[in-house]
Amino acid sequence: MRAPRVGLRRIAVQFFVGAFCLSLAACVSLSPREAARAAAVVKAGQEQRVRCIDPAACALPSPYLALAESALATSTPSEPQHYVNLLDQGEDALLIRVHLIRAAQHSIDLQTFIFAQDDAGHLVLDELVQAAARGVKVRVITDQLFSLDDTEFLARLARAHVNFELKVYNPTFGQARTQPLEFAAGILCCFFKFNQRMHNKLLLIDGRIGIAGGRNYENRYYDWDDDFDYRDRDMLVVGPATREMQASFEQFWQHPRAVPLVRLKDVGRRILSDDGNAAAYSPPEFTNAARVATLRQRASDIDYIEQHFVSANQHVGRVDYYSDSPNKPLENDIQARRELTARISRLLIDAQHDVVMETPYLVLSKTAQKIFRSLYRDHHVAVTVSTNSLAATDAFYVYALSYKYKKRYLKHLGFEIHEFKPFPADAQNMIANYAELGTESGKRVPLRKYGRAPLQQQGVRIGLHAKTIVIDGAITLIGSHNFDPRSDNYNTEAGFIVRDVAFAAQVRASILRNTEPQNAWVIAPRKAPAAVSGVSNAISDFSTALPLFDLWPFRYSTSFELDPGCAPLPPRDPDFYQCYESVGDFPDVDVPLKSLYTRIVTAFGAGLVSIM
Repeated sequence: MRAPRVGLRRIAVQFFVGAFCLSLAACVSLSPREAARAAAVVKAGQEQRVRCIDPAACALPSPYLALAESALATSTPSEPQHYVNLLDQGEDALLIRVHLIRAAQHSIDLQTFIFAQDDAGHLVLDELVQAAARGVKVRVITDQLFSLDDTEFLARLARAHVNFELKVYNPTFGQARTQPLEFAAGILCCFFKFNQRMHNKLLLIDGRIGIAGGRNYENRYYDWDDDFDYRDRDMLVVGPATREMQASFEQFWQHPRAVPLVRLKDVGRRILSDDGNAAAYSPPEFTNAARVATLRQRASDIDYIEQHFVSANQHVGRVDYYSDSPNKPLENDIQARRELTARISRLLIDAQHDVVMETPYLVLSKTAQKIFRSLYRDHHVAVTVSTNSLAATDAFYVYALSYKYKKRYLKHLGFEIHEFKPFPADAQNMIANYAELGTESGKRVPLRKYGRAPLQQQGVRIGLHAKTIVIDGAITLIGSHNFDPRSDNYNTEAGFIVRDVAFAAQVRASILRNTEPQNAWVIAPRKAPAAVSGVSNAISDFSTALPLFDLWPFRYSTSFELDPGCAPLPPRDPDFYQCYESVGDFPDVDVPLKSLYTRIVTAFGAGLVSIM
């Protein structure tokens, strides 16, 4: 009799969860009549006037417009012509975005995973609204989960101008804002739909000038956060690849998962409640107004743009832009829905000599592990990896999973792993105005899920966020793909593939700078007597393979620091241990029983590898 009761209980739980989710979905949905009324209210309240009869006449003159015309005019299908800029420093990446938005003559399309309501986010939004006011058609798609969620602000933004339109991708239960109970309900009732996010980052000006890479719209991506900033990487391109960017954006814009603001329950009802008393869109008040003003001034300085950006661009041939399907996890055609992952896999399989890779989260899918294992075992391809240390990461739990599989990456895939320091010696050259950032930085914060570990030092912490691969010093991939299971299977991703030796050399040097001893620790096997090491490794292998519990406290590898006076050496060099000192598994981290914390996370996080 026990089995039937268990079955009945399971059915009852499933019925309750399903009924709860259906009722929640029903109560949050706008009726067609409400949506139509909200759209009418917005249309009646939108600013209609444009400042310029000809928007092109009011646009900022930019040397990139002439460069784009030249690239498109001289390109042929067999010999495409592109001009590209590597955007390595955050403030530069923000400045050139503002410049190009001001230079737009016809259209601006923007797509992003995160759009924060801080100085960087408000600056870009305000520039977009101003572009719309001079007659430029502006379209924005943001993923819902970590973007604008202030319903009052979104209601004002919906009315900002007739030329400005914003859509939200995959909104949970049809809302801009997800409350904790709704977050849990989304996981319970519709896990695959809820878990799939739009991770693409794209800015396209007049369909001719594009930027894509790793950066979202938040202070920390542009060197403006006084506590934690990212070392990230974007690429600016002019040439035929922008047509592929335009096609990708149109596919997302037209997809049913991209929902206009007026159809969101919380925003739509806010619009209806404000009818007749709605506040108009107004320019934002910035936390650091002087910094914003300085950047805006430089963005309009054509001489500065010429000297700082145009003179640094590179003329290259083939550039391809790839993007996943907007409905990625639910498409039947696996090839179509995982376009970028498939391209990365094929490029890696063909590697002949070396791969240099940078990723913030070193958690590889089974497919990626199989490819790298073959490269190491069968083709002797050297793989150098730049990634975050526990002290530098913004995702404690994800790091724990990479920690679990360090031996596999080192011994069986042949990786040479360098983990970025939170306070690299080259910080002042990596982050704009590093020494001038806030005095309240480096505060101790409690360890939290997907949070940052407290550190022994104070200061502006830096973490890696770039997603880049250079293959055989000739092929470069820059994009949003983290090379992890989530990017493979759930998130939509996009990026550039550039086939140019000179550009690959520039990107390779940028990654390898992050691995230099003053900026990173190197991960290597512990130095221990062979007998002790052999027994410990055997037990560790068994513990790692367990489905839930992984409690063996002695790990195969640890972090090493180069001794003063020694030249850098790879861990396989016989003199490595004469020049490197062990600094422990988690250098610079200040957590009581820190190794136990991580092993607990490792033990119970193993089953989450596929969605991290």
